[in-house]
Amino acid sequence: MSRYGVFAEYYDSLTSNVSYDETAEYVSDILCENGIKEGILLDLACGTGTMSAEMAKRGYDVIGIDNSPEMLSEAREKAYEAGEDILFLCQDMCSIDLYGTVECTLCLLDSLNHLESEEELLAAFKGVSLFTVPGGLFIFDVNTQYKHKYVLGDNTFVYDNDDVYCVWQNEYDDESGTVEIFLDFFEEEDGLYRRSSEYFAERAFSDEAIRRLLKESGFSDIKTYGELSKDAPSDKEERVFYVARKDI
Repeated sequence: MSRYGVFAEYYDSLTSNVSYDETAEYVSDILCENGIKEGILLDLACGTGTMSAEMAKRGYDVIGIDNSPEMLSEAREKAYEAGEDILFLCQDMCSIDLYGTVECTLCLLDSLNHLESEEELLAAFKGVSLFTVPGGLFIFDVNTQYKHKYVLGDNTFVYDNDDVYCVWQNEYDDESGTVEIFLDFFEEEDGLYRRSSEYFAERAFSDEAIRRLLKESGFSDIKTYGELSKDAPSDKEERVFYVARKDI
């Protein structure tokens, strides 16, 4: 599983198109519909903590977990500037260890796609289940097999932002549904360019596998939605949201 290092410095700039406020409203609506209007919320694979801060602003007591110290450094600074009291822990999402239980867990922005196998996905699901109260919710999204094959594929993307120039190259393996991602960052400093690189991979898991592993981990009442929608996902959906309830 990947651990962002260099990428942490540029992550917010390269994901500036993500509407965290809209996503937080969407998630909050689902939680409220299920009677969870407050309580402890785990933001799993929290990255630089933007979603953690958004959910804290909405009244949840947030714990953020990520396996990248560099990401968590950005997250702590962001929470401090926002005046939000958030506990951040450096842990692998396949082996989370909390002091108690939570009412709900979020794992967003295709973080689960970074797991390399069904065994790792099962370990993550079991960890979430272990620390979720009976009847609590697990809300997560995943990039689909369609997105991996037809959108990411073997394509190259270039980002020319104010603070960084990034070349994003993908290599797609159809048999495993895995996309290898190579990032090269170029930043100008005193007339010179500094180059740094990052590598990680994403795997697309089938809906059948996700549902089977959720049930094996103690979740049921599994619902799927299109991205930021209450409608069923289409065949060409790029990102699917899952909502699963911990067995009582």
